[in-house]
Amino acid sequence: MPERLDTPKASRRQILPRLQEDAFGKVSEGIARFMGTPRFLLWLSLFCVAWLVWNAWGPEDLRFDSAANGFTALTLMLSLQASYSAPLILLAQNRQTDRDRVQAEQDRQRAERNLADTEFLAREMAALRIALSEVATRDFVRSELRNLLEDLAEERATADEDEPGSVRETAPADARPAPGPTP
Repeated sequence: MPERLDTPKASRRQILPRLQEDAFGKVSEGIARFMGTPRFLLWLSLFCVAWLVWNAWGPEDLRFDSAANGFTALTLMLSLQASYSAPLILLAQNRQTDRDRVQAEQDRQRAERNLADTEFLAREMAALRIALSEVATRDFVRSELRNLLEDLAEERATADEDEPGSVRETAPADARPAPGPTP
């Protein structure tokens, strides 16, 4: 019978658990970070001192590493620790290098965007300055209105002088009719 596409497939049981793709890298970074701390150096030093004290001055029948053999087991333990720590540290450094590379690329893209934005804003500011040089300012409008008022006052004065039969020109002050009701 063909499988139906609208129902999920039955999960198969796996012997090994599924780990995240990057789980080993994260664990190795954690170990490498711990190995670079003073706490790790203190614990390792205390471990070595306890090992040496126990195998040098402990009860004869409970000693497991002979001082006569140069503490061979301790040397092997420290060599094993060093042989694992070096690749873990290198793996952590490679992962950090990858992160730094990605961060540098993001910084470069951000810098390009900032430069483009700055150039755009500079162009917009230049366009605004050009546009503002063509716009009438408040002082310019006031001076133009003053000039127009002066021109109007001059035109009115010339019109009053040129108008025949105006009261000012023709009639003397004493010949003016008296105010009152007109017939």
